[in-house]
Amino acid sequence: MGDLLIKGFKDAPPAQGISGSKRRARSDFGKIIKESINRVDTLEREADRSVIDLLQGKADIHVAMIALQKADTSMRILLTVRNKVIDAYREIMRMQF
Repeated sequence: MGDLLIKGFKDAPPAQGISGSKRRARSDFGKIIKESINRVDTLEREADRSVIDLLQGKADIHVAMIALQKADTSMRILLTVRNKVIDAYREIMRMQF
């Protein structure tokens, strides 16, 4: 049984130290998600503005298409990340400890 011990396990930090880092990690993750959503929203607004400019004759079609593609790609990436996070959460909830 002695060979099944995990090296360094005795040196692990106490539970109190872990909770503080978890709180910080949650707030950092939350900030990252909020910033990502804001960036996607900004790209969506720029795309909308470029379409309006195109319809008014103030912009070329290639500018509008690039803005639309940027907004579409960023939204798809955001949705993919969201789906992965939800899948990971569901997988963790299925685990038995």
